Amino acid sequence: MPIVEVPEGGDALRAASVQTLLRLEPGHGQPTARHLTLLAEVDPGPAPAVWTDARAGVLASILAARARRDALADGLALPQRYFEDGRLTRPASMSASTRSRLYASVSEYCSATGWPQIAARYAAESLLFAETDAQRYRAHSVHALALALNAEYIAAAAAIERAHALFTAHGWHDDDLSHCLCLGEAMLALTRADVGRLRELADALQRTPSDQPYWNFGAAVMRVAAHFFDRDLAAGLAESRRLLHASDRARSPRLQRDLLLGMHADMLALHGEFDEALAVLATGVTQPGHAVCFPMQRAATLLLTGREREVIESTNACVAMHDEHCLRTLTPLLTRRAVAFLRLGHPRRATQSMESAIELISRTGGSLMPFLMIPSADAARLLDLVADERGDLVETITAMRAALPALAARQSMSPALSPLSPAERELATLLRTDQTTAEIARARGVSVNTVKSQMRSIYSKLGVSRREEAVAILDVHSD
Repeated sequence: MPIVEVPEGGDALRAASVQTLLRLEPGHGQPTARHLTLLAEVDPGPAPAVWTDARAGVLASILAARARRDALADGLALPQRYFEDGRLTRPASMSASTRSRLYASVSEYCSATGWPQIAARYAAESLLFAETDAQRYRAHSVHALALALNAEYIAAAAAIERAHALFTAHGWHDDDLSHCLCLGEAMLALTRADVGRLRELADALQRTPSDQPYWNFGAAVMRVAAHFFDRDLAAGLAESRRLLHASDRARSPRLQRDLLLGMHADMLALHGEFDEALAVLATGVTQPGHAVCFPMQRAATLLLTGREREVIESTNACVAMHDEHCLRTLTPLLTRRAVAFLRLGHPRRATQSMESAIELISRTGGSLMPFLMIPSADAARLLDLVADERGDLVETITAMRAALPALAARQSMSPALSPLSPAERELATLLRTDQTTAEIARARGVSVNTVKSQMRSIYSKLGVSRREEAVAILDVHSD
């Protein structure tokens, strides 16, 4: 995308900036596609000697336009030209309202680039300086999105409630609906596997008159998520393929495209198309903040194909990020690593990883997502291990157990959707005999530990925890 300096006396750009700033807050409809496109191509230049309302207003409109037009190539380097630790690096002489607008735009931009942790801090500053209810509504909206993306669900729900209260109190029109707020609500609905709310939000987005394609794209992504949770894989895959290959997909926000890519891969894996799922994920680029974490996404498919060592190796760098990693994607990553450690015969490390995940779930509001795509036998065993050591987490663990039937990989799906590898099929034949584990190891010329590891993988794919249960399923599905 060509970048041009803001010219002195550039009347068209100045008008676009003023009109866009006005429409970023409710009461005036949505910014026009023409103005957003124009502003997204503008380089706001270096920090001025002194910030004024006019200069800050131009930067606020450009940042919002870049977020909405997916002009994110500069990443965090753009706001870092002007801010350090949330503070402007040059003196400022501007009103509180302008500060609120500027911080809200920085927050929206940071969420779009995949840094919700940073976005949440700027949103809080925007709320601090807001002087009107329209500014408070926008501040709460961008704050809700950042918090939901970072798995701070209790705080996100509170921000959403405050934004809705302001919207209702002023009787603003549907044209003034905040796309950030809708996306934040969708992230909250995802954590609760709330299919009804996802469809309501999709309907709300499609009712909003707009000439901006990302509204309809966002609504379609929410419908794909609803299909996913309903396990209507045929409909979900058909719609996600259409969206991922649509001619205007590049005009949609990158964050939504990445979320869709991950869901598409998960549905392929549940459908038994493991190679295709991994090929799809190979096209995804994980941004530095890991708001969408493709190593975490890939780990689910690797577990379903018995490649536990790859799960650990491919996610070590994510764990090493510590508090820089987005919390929303960190909890399922820790859960998937726990499964891998358990199958590899490291129960202590599995318990530690699972314990960290459950602590985060308990602290941030009880997301169900970490158990999505995890075979139920593995999940139940890990919960047992943590419950034995952490009585203070029993309440959260109990809630997780109740959610497993709806979220974890279902036993009825396992034989069709998780085919055994050739080596596992060979072992499965021997499991149906009276041979002991040691006798099987000798017959195959491998160690007992190798046989045990492969047995754990077979049990996981079949959704069981004991040899007798596995044999019962293998008998039904044998040729």
